[in-house]
Amino acid sequence: MQAPKSYTIPFALLLLGLMLCFGINISLGSVAIPFMDTIQTLFYEPSTNETWGYIIWNYRIPKALTAVLVGGGLALSGLLMQTLFRNPLAGPFVLGISSGASLGAALLIMGSSFFSGFFTFGLVNDISLAIVSSIGSFLVLMAVMAVASRVKDTMALLIIGLMFGSITAAVVSVLSYFTNAEKLQQYIYWSFGSLGNLSWPQLGLLFVIIIVGILLSIAAIKSLNAMLLGENYARSLGVDIIKKRFLIILATGLLAGGITAFAGPIAFVGLAVPHLTRQIFNTTDHKILVPAVLLYGAILMLVCDTIAQLPTSANVLPINAITSIIGAPVVIWLLVRKRNMVF
Repeated sequence: MQAPKSYTIPFALLLLGLMLCFGINISLGSVAIPFMDTIQTLFYEPSTNETWGYIIWNYRIPKALTAVLVGGGLALSGLLMQTLFRNPLAGPFVLGISSGASLGAALLIMGSSFFSGFFTFGLVNDISLAIVSSIGSFLVLMAVMAVASRVKDTMALLIIGLMFGSITAAVVSVLSYFTNAEKLQQYIYWSFGSLGNLSWPQLGLLFVIIIVGILLSIAAIKSLNAMLLGENYARSLGVDIIKKRFLIILATGLLAGGITAFAGPIAFVGLAVPHLTRQIFNTTDHKILVPAVLLYGAILMLVCDTIAQLPTSANVLPINAITSIIGAPVVIWLLVRKRNMVF
């Protein structure tokens, strides 16, 4: 295993790329704002147009910060799941946590059709969607953690998580069948994912959730490295598998559940970024991978969001579509070029 100091240049390049992508993201949009005016606004210098300042501080910067948090959080949660299950196809949503958030949103949006108006009272907005999605992901997380305390086999836990996802998806399908076209369209629009709906208070709450998830992940780094060689080897090193599995699931639940609640289900990032990061850093040491996937995920999400917002156009493409269209070919190319997968 190489010393961490040998990764100084790659990390410096990632930080530089993050700052560059952040600046480009907030300088482009439906309203053309000169780059220098954007820089002046960031440093609280008076701009030639007050409207530009309002757009930058109340829409573009919150959206860009959301992209950083969402990309980094999903990438980290994907890394945790791939290491826990030792499965390169595992992602942040394999435990059904995202499905729980989707079920909460579906009950709020489409529940009025199924429950004849008794369930939702028509209170569908960004705040209520975030609340019910958080409740849904939290309930599924509690169910998974309860099962994790009783199941010794990690692969059995993976199957159970997939079953939770299937159950919630089935309920959503039933709601979709009985709802009207308008409600169904609203739910589908939510499922596309969005980075531009968060206010500053909501962004602050998401930031706290992501930070807690990151701290829990850092606390599990040594155990994650040991688990790469198998649970029996980790036990021989004194790792409490049940306790550390609980910690990893809790961190993943906070990251994936919180992100899905505030930004909707966003595909691909959590699955692909850990593999892209391993291809670049060529290491399995989580002391390197954890900060690397945070930076790489943030950069990828900023790039995808910049493309999705179609600069100079009022139209915004679904972020889910862009993450898959842009990212999937890159992963395929890297794997074909390398001919193996570092894991």
